[in-house]
This record gives sequence, C-alpha cells and structure tokens, in this order.
Amino acid sequence: MDPSIIFKEVQRFRQLWLWLLLGGITMIPVYGIFQQMVLNEPFGDQPTSDIGLIIIFVLNVGICVFLWMIQLKTTITKEEIVINYPPLAKKRFLWSEIEKAEIVQYSPLIGYGLRIWTSYGTVYNVKGNRGLFLILKNGKKYMIGTQRHRELEDIIKSLLK
Repeated sequence: MDPSIIFKEVQRFRQLWLWLLLGGITMIPVYGIFQQMVLNEPFGDQPTSDIGLIIIFVLNVGICVFLWMIQLKTTITKEEIVINYPPLAKKRFLWSEIEKAEIVQYSPLIGYGLRIWTSYGTVYNVKGNRGLFLILKNGKKYMIGTQRHRELEDIIKSLLK
C-alpha cells in the first residue's frame, strides 16, 4: 500500500437480499427454458421463443456478473480524494477544491450505483446510508458512500484542521 494513502475502502455489491432477488429473477427464464425445451410445453399464456428465453437468461447472467465485479474504491491522501467506480466513474477531488467535507446520514431511498441530480449532487453508493458529503468551491456537490464512516470522519476532521 502506498505510504501516502491515509484511507482506502473498497465496497462491493454483496447484499444478500440483492442476490436472492437477482437469483430469483434469473431462475424465471431457466424454468421457462426447461419447460419449453425439455418438457415441450409452452411457458406462459403468450410464450416467447426458445431463443428469446435464452437471450433473457444470458442478459440476466450478464447483469449478475456485472454487479458481482463492480466495486467502489475510495482513496484519500493529504492532497486528494480519489474515487474509482469502473466502468461508471473515476473522479479526483483536490483538497484545495473542497469547500466542505462531512460525514452525513442520508435516506436509503437515495439508491445504489451512480445517481445524478439528487439533493446531494452526484452520488456514488454501493450500500448503506452514510457517506462523505463534499461541497466544492465551485458549488458542485458529491456524496461518496462509505461503510467505515467513523474512521473516515476522524480522518476528515484531522485533515481539515
């Protein structure tokens, strides 16, 4: 680890409820494929083609793989805050550009992923309801979700002294 790094956090989508939901949704085309291609019975009142069911299954698996692999990385040094949320975003904030930085608790209804045009500005979030809220000197706002809010709050306070 780079000695200039004061704080580093990597977050992933590992919520049980999310994977149960995605698994359930993915099983629908699996059952449809089994019913249509193995049992030779149409799946549903207006069945889609076998190829259509396979395409839906592949798309569902693709979404699952994407969500399993995506991660939000937050790195803080004495000079900057860097977030890397591939393939969605990579952002760098110099401390000299930041007007205000604080840990806040927000509504879980803010959602997960990359959110724009919220009351917190642009939000980068994987889970939870706490984050590092930044207001830049140019007026732009950003929220970076964190699971280590207490540790991050202590670091922010020490850097802003």
